[in-house]
Amino acid sequence: MITVYGCYRSRASRPLWLLGEIGMDFAHVPVVQAYRLADPAAADAPVNTASAEFLAVNPMGQIPAMTDGDLLLTESLAICQHIARSHGGALAPQTAAEQALCDNWMLFAATAVESPALAILQATGPEQIAAAAEKLARPFARLDSYLQGRDWLLDRFTVADIMVAECARYAQGHAPLMAAYPALAGWLTRCQARPAFQAMWVARLAEPA
Repeated sequence: MITVYGCYRSRASRPLWLLGEIGMDFAHVPVVQAYRLADPAAADAPVNTASAEFLAVNPMGQIPAMTDGDLLLTESLAICQHIARSHGGALAPQTAAEQALCDNWMLFAATAVESPALAILQATGPEQIAAAAEKLARPFARLDSYLQGRDWLLDRFTVADIMVAECARYAQGHAPLMAAYPALAGWLTRCQARPAFQAMWVARLAEPA
């Protein structure tokens, strides 16, 4: 059985959303980030990223991590790819060309979108937001152009949509930025309207902030 380590308020949201789409049974160990233990709401977390129990799984002390039998993966992109290919049916790429497209968009999200989008989420002032938004202009324009007339990144919803949507979500609170890319914004709304995302989000909101 697949075991996912990580809380919903982390990159573990990606495989947890994917597993919800698949509807398969799995084990979940809600490991929290050690830095959050200063928060009284999270201070009694039995397993955290600095605990010996978790470091025995991932010595890097980072979440998410996943085990599937003897297989251990510690990167969300690889975890999602493995789950989709092994258990995801139509959520996984079905041809070499689809595999290449999934790889392209998931790596695009990880390298061109995630860092500046996360900077917007974590920004403490308008100058930081503006600088991060400027870095997103080219990748968001690329996504917006590609999504013109498309519902999904492939001809159906796939693991690639999950990975890209979860990276783009970090910048979603910057309304002027999203308004500049209506095809991207509409696609993100469709992704987040899916029942599996909604269930993941409810679980996320139930965790300490």
